[in-house]
Amino acid sequence: MEIVANGQALLVQTRAPERITNAIKQSKYIKEVEEGIHQVLVKWTLKTAQTLRSLKIKNVPSPISREYRWPGMFKPFTHQKQTAEFLTLHKKAFCFSEQGTGKTGSAIWAADYLMEKKIIRRVLVIAPLSILQSAWQSELFKLVMHRSVGIAHGQPAKRKDIIRGDYDFVIINYDGVDIVSKEIAEGGFDLIIVDEANAYKSTSTKRWKVLNKLVGPETWCWMMTGTPAAQSPVDAYGLARIINPAETPKYFGTFRDLVMFKVGMFKWIPRPRAEQHVYKLLQPALRHTKEECLDLPEMTYQHREVDMTAQQHKYYNLLKSQMLMAAAGEEITAVNAAVLMNKLLQISAGSVYADSKDTIEFDASNRLRVLREIIEESSNKVLVFANFTHSIDQIAAYLDSEGISQQIIDGRVSGNKRHLIIKRFQETEEPRVLIIQPQAAAHGITLTKANTVVWFSPVTSLENYLQANARVHRAGQINKVTVIHIQGSPVEKRIYKMLEDRVNVHTKIIELYKEI
Repeated sequence: MEIVANGQALLVQTRAPERITNAIKQSKYIKEVEEGIHQVLVKWTLKTAQTLRSLKIKNVPSPISREYRWPGMFKPFTHQKQTAEFLTLHKKAFCFSEQGTGKTGSAIWAADYLMEKKIIRRVLVIAPLSILQSAWQSELFKLVMHRSVGIAHGQPAKRKDIIRGDYDFVIINYDGVDIVSKEIAEGGFDLIIVDEANAYKSTSTKRWKVLNKLVGPETWCWMMTGTPAAQSPVDAYGLARIINPAETPKYFGTFRDLVMFKVGMFKWIPRPRAEQHVYKLLQPALRHTKEECLDLPEMTYQHREVDMTAQQHKYYNLLKSQMLMAAAGEEITAVNAAVLMNKLLQISAGSVYADSKDTIEFDASNRLRVLREIIEESSNKVLVFANFTHSIDQIAAYLDSEGISQQIIDGRVSGNKRHLIIKRFQETEEPRVLIIQPQAAAHGITLTKANTVVWFSPVTSLENYLQANARVHRAGQINKVTVIHIQGSPVEKRIYKMLEDRVNVHTKIIELYKEI
């Protein structure tokens, strides 16, 4: 494949030139260059490039590389341009690039280009609640600020108003789609982007059935996940039915028998060629690993928003009011401020230690669910840093209930046992997750089998924060590292910002106390 005529045409070599000339009017047979190999000249437009890809011609470039200005605050990485090219050439496609490779930006640029070409008018983004604002709204503002964006979240009436509006991009969470499916169907959405698409792996769920009705034959649909069919080959079925229905068996049982073998009343194991069958069905697809993206920084940072529950909000606001009353009535010392700030962080994380030394536990299901989403999207092992002992126990119990292997390192674990846990984490397949109290991992520990670091809640020590992240990002790490901050309360957001700016929170504790 060669770009010729000052970037206006493609010179294609093929064994079947008539397939191209019959399918594309803006093409011309040139000559036979060697026995059985022919040259065809094709005018290079988005439509002709898409047609060439549909004819299974390899390495077809998209004209986005020639005519798009790549707007925004950041220049795209090479792999992001390649991903955007790929997406513009496929009405329905998968992007299986790993977490932290910037696939959100690629999809935004690709969609913006299609809007410029007047091929699509509106985009619906379906994503986990935790990244509606922190990932999608934020990236849209940074990259295509000339486009209007609405978040369809909240009461049904508000969701409907957003969808009926004239926003170029509408962002909505998975379970919100069903609430306003009628309005979406009538909303003129030409492109539906599904982020962390494993949420649609099962065709028996209402969530899947609603989406399947919305994605018609002419609807553009891009599904994105870094871990397709990670737990079982059958997890590919729901995704394949939406993107590649022509090649996918109509009935789940037929697909299951194709990729799984029954060895007991309730036990199935993958067939020898299951991976090849899954690969064939999950097409067209593109994947970049973080290691392949040579221009990525060694560490990237993300934020996941999590709503505090009604119970957390009540006690957080109550304690905050008491803090404001104290600040108005007497001088606040650094010691008092630190104690009260710590209480707010405890409530945000899901439990608080009372003056009686009893633990008051709050509903932290939203935060735990977001943690599970992150783990499922991670290609390698995961470190979870949690400050408070009760949070650590909550996380461990939750992961056990979800069938995710874990172990704990905190002040209750002896030195000898820590050594064995770390050795197992580094050298064996299990555990998948290591839950660590930051103070217990400040120095001398190497945990390079993980490439994802999750902060369940923030620390106030810059040294502990940097040292904890360095357990993964150090000699022996062959993968790029993603650090993810889970945040739900104003105090958490403020502390994470200070840590990212390399401000030691301890030195600013009184100022922070007064700000929140």
